[in-house]
Amino acid sequence: MNLIIKPVFRMACAVLFTLTSLGAVAVEGGAGTGDQNNIEKISYSALQGGKVEVKVTLKKALTTSPAGFTTNNPPRIALDFPGTGNALGKNIMEVGEGGLRALNIVQAGNRTRLVMNLVKPVSYETRLEGNSLIITLQGAVTAASTTNETTRFADAGTGTQKHTVNDIDFRRGNNGEGRVIVGLSDSTTGIDIRKQGKNLIVDFIDAGIPASQERKLDVADFGTPVRMLTTASRGKNVHMVIEPQGEWEYSAYQADRQFIVDVKKLVEDPNKMVPGSKQGYGGEKLSLNFQNVEVRTVLQVIADFTNLNIITSDSVSGSLTLRLKDVPWDQALDIILNAKGLDKRKNGNVVWIAPRDELAVKEKSELEAKLQITELEPLQTEYYALNYLRADRAKQMLNGETNARLDRTEDATCTPAATGLRTIAPSAGGGRGAGSGNDDQKILSKRGSISFDLKTNMLIVNDIPSKHEEIRRLLTVIDVPAKQVMIEARIVLANDSFGKQLGVRLGGQSSNTIGSNYSVGVSQNLENSTLGAVGMPPRLYSGPIESELNGVRTYTQSPYLAANSTGGGGNANVNLGVSNPAAALAFTLMNLGTGNLISLELSALEADGRGSVISNPRVMTSNQRPAAIVQGVQIPVVTPPTATSPATTTFKDVLLCLLVNPQVLNNDSILLDVEVTKDTPGEYTRDGNNRSVNISRVKTQVLVNNGETAVLGGIFTQTTQNDVEKVPFFGDIPVLGSLFKHTNKSEEKQELMIFITPRILKESLSIQ
Repeated sequence: MNLIIKPVFRMACAVLFTLTSLGAVAVEGGAGTGDQNNIEKISYSALQGGKVEVKVTLKKALTTSPAGFTTNNPPRIALDFPGTGNALGKNIMEVGEGGLRALNIVQAGNRTRLVMNLVKPVSYETRLEGNSLIITLQGAVTAASTTNETTRFADAGTGTQKHTVNDIDFRRGNNGEGRVIVGLSDSTTGIDIRKQGKNLIVDFIDAGIPASQERKLDVADFGTPVRMLTTASRGKNVHMVIEPQGEWEYSAYQADRQFIVDVKKLVEDPNKMVPGSKQGYGGEKLSLNFQNVEVRTVLQVIADFTNLNIITSDSVSGSLTLRLKDVPWDQALDIILNAKGLDKRKNGNVVWIAPRDELAVKEKSELEAKLQITELEPLQTEYYALNYLRADRAKQMLNGETNARLDRTEDATCTPAATGLRTIAPSAGGGRGAGSGNDDQKILSKRGSISFDLKTNMLIVNDIPSKHEEIRRLLTVIDVPAKQVMIEARIVLANDSFGKQLGVRLGGQSSNTIGSNYSVGVSQNLENSTLGAVGMPPRLYSGPIESELNGVRTYTQSPYLAANSTGGGGNANVNLGVSNPAAALAFTLMNLGTGNLISLELSALEADGRGSVISNPRVMTSNQRPAAIVQGVQIPVVTPPTATSPATTTFKDVLLCLLVNPQVLNNDSILLDVEVTKDTPGEYTRDGNNRSVNISRVKTQVLVNNGETAVLGGIFTQTTQNDVEKVPFFGDIPVLGSLFKHTNKSEEKQELMIFITPRILKESLSIQ
């Protein structure tokens, strides 16, 4: 049997990582000069549960906890101390306690970085005590869930100061990594970064962002693991989503007012020997060469190498032959266990190894024992006062009632009283819910029961203590105020009309002298004209004589045709004029031989008008709660009498209605179910008793960002009309026929447009 153990230490690489992250050119040691703060002492101690506490003593007290970042591969935690020197006289401290392997303290310029090298990624907490910074590293059990741990850099500054994300830039790093560079207004901006599913989430606490920076960037063309970068304001924070692709890892750090996130491709370890496994191995490397050796002996070698407490079951037996070179010890252990059908369970620094079937039987028996304890555990009654959630709805949720009883509305439509917005009326009492609901979705245990009191909006739950803790956590999440949404609609009806009219009025007069002071004039009429010429009865006009010329009298006011005549007939023999002329040109032709006057008026009208009718209904409602606002009139509809029934009168609704049902999404965009109705009274029917109704309506679902305006739709109509009125025969004469005809050309265009603007109201908004 040959046994070779080769531990490989990479401390030089850790130091190089530290210097590279700091961007240092030279390393300064010593105690520093002047009023510069210094790290004077570092101590550590092991706590219960595998925790490790590191105490950093400084010359001066810190005002805030230092900013820091973590890396998963290799697992490290780095803290930056600006304006601080290293007065320890050394740069490396070996620890070997719990999950902490070693400390690196490196000074670059007037800044010192403390790097904690870990066995596995763990979460940490910091607190200030006088001149000391206390860093508490969680145990290995807690570290198992660090995949989605939130790393907090600097705590948000106190007071009412609002931080700002000034700029967001994306670049490709020298090694092909995607680099997100965020410019901050100040270095005290609180930052939370965490993995969520396949994405990397960064939240800037209590921060704002200019509208120009709220955008989605497609950065796939940079050739990095990052595909998309989305930044938006969410409540009081700025929310950034980094969407990588493939296998990746990230590192993040902050330098003054610049926050940098590097996302790089995860390179598969060539030493990993488990095919298809995505588990990362970070143990120290070793080499093993065994020929037909017992499994217990190999496990003992690994226990001696790692200082782990390994307990093997009595049923572990057999021998194996293997040769491993420079393989992480945790990977070597997995290879051995898989080869012999074994499995392990770890609790702190104790590892229990047994056959898989034996572990499964043991765990099953433990679960059955817990279930029996649950069935025998005494019940407790607790009272939960709810602030925002209705007690009856909370009861239904805890009972797993997800059927139609939880539906909010039924067939919501625009009606005069919005009767479609009817809700399920809750019962006034508090019936018990031990046996109702879906057992698979119930929060309560089988023996638990629940009732409620609407008067005090309180839940009364009788269940085991563990279920009470679960209910308490659930209510903390769901008993929150619903977001309020103001929805504003604009209904625009744009008219574009154009009309042209041209007409002629022609009249004649014959007069004779009566005495020396008066004359009589009579107009001749075309009573038999079939088109538009309206003849008036003969009329007698008289007035003072102004002049006399060959027996023809002229008057101060012409009795024949006024230049501003309305075209209603008058004394015109041919009347094809415009009803309301915008301009008119009148002539008087005199026949001196016969004493007849011919009056001619050319009238024209040209109008070009545009108009818009705007309706602006607004309504406010809660998230996922429908609301309607209705305004309108009712017009009577008369039904004619019949032989068996008298005439009846009913009323038809003519409404302006806005019906909405908003759903606020997590990114503060709004999914909106909306129905807008704009009715107007139309024309009267032929009998004159009833009127029609012009209906304009849109019903749709649209996704709109907070405060933005969306166009729901548009309806365009165009009406063209050409009318010609003329005197028979004379109106058909070329050129001259225009004197005996009246043309009317009209063109009308209408466009109905509906705009919708939802706004999420802030919690601090109030009306004074």
